[in-house]
Amino acid sequence: MGNRLSKIYTRTGDDGSTGLADGNRIAKNAQRVEAMGTADEVNCHIGLLIETLNSDDEMISPLRRIQHHLFDLGGEFAIPGSVVISSDHIHWLEATLDEYNEDLPPLKNFILPGGSPAAAQCHMARAVCRRAERIVVALGHEDSINSASRHYLNRLSDLLFVFARVLARRDGAEEILWDQKKSGL
Repeated sequence: MGNRLSKIYTRTGDDGSTGLADGNRIAKNAQRVEAMGTADEVNCHIGLLIETLNSDDEMISPLRRIQHHLFDLGGEFAIPGSVVISSDHIHWLEATLDEYNEDLPPLKNFILPGGSPAAAQCHMARAVCRRAERIVVALGHEDSINSASRHYLNRLSDLLFVFARVLARRDGAEEILWDQKKSGL
């Protein structure tokens, strides 16, 4: 690994800019920075989800792997033109999704976030992942990006949805189904 930060504050961002890993400086509200930050936010929500699980939970291993992927994804956004996320990452997500979805009953209605604390946190991670995907789509309209990163976020949100369903059932909770009749005033 390159140079380590011995001093956390540099004051170089006080003007509203931030440095990319390639040395260029851009505005802190640029789409690229939004993509990096939102990937980090998803990672934080997954970290919080992991902390709601028992230390021997089988779901921790794939979640930790996803955290590493998300860190790599943020790095990919920090170096314009770099490619870290590949179709192999997406295939792994799909295989994991299929494995966890196999024993779930088919969906017959929309599901509201909740069911158990872990399931609710997983839904939060999913919602932030969807936002990250929207930001990456917007970034792709203004700059060249690796399309696999957008696909990765799309599959990850699907996997987090399935994980939330699994967690709700495993925690002995019922999924909260959306009921249009309960929407009335």
